[in-house]
Amino acid sequence: MLTPVADEDGAPFWEYAARGELRVQACAGCGELRFPPRPCCPHCQSFDSAWRPMSGRGRIWSFVVPHPPLLPDYAAQAPYNAVLVELADAPRIRLAGNVVSSPGAPLNSVDPARLRIGAAVRVAFAEIDGVTVPRWLLERG
Repeated sequence: MLTPVADEDGAPFWEYAARGELRVQACAGCGELRFPPRPCCPHCQSFDSAWRPMSGRGRIWSFVVPHPPLLPDYAAQAPYNAVLVELADAPRIRLAGNVVSSPGAPLNSVDPARLRIGAAVRVAFAEIDGVTVPRWLLERG
């Protein structure tokens, strides 16, 4: 499976994820949230930043069901989903991931027919090859 590579700007995101926290970089000057993380605020050009905790709730903004040809590890789990989740407390921030039935479940643990644009989700974290990644669980109701 492919795992993220943390750069200097994004390293705190992965450190917080390893602790089970979803945080997003915010400008310490103007307060604007930004993702992906970067050294300079695109709004006010400040180089000062902080990491704000998020609720971990969101909605499916978009999704796809990849089809072969796929990398072997992914082909073994097809069909699975890849989603963009719009965060409830930061609607301009969208995170990529997968909707699964439980944090450590395989990528194909949720039937893609159950997914809908706008469906409520909440974050869960799973360790994959030594990296803790955010995944998404469908909210009931």
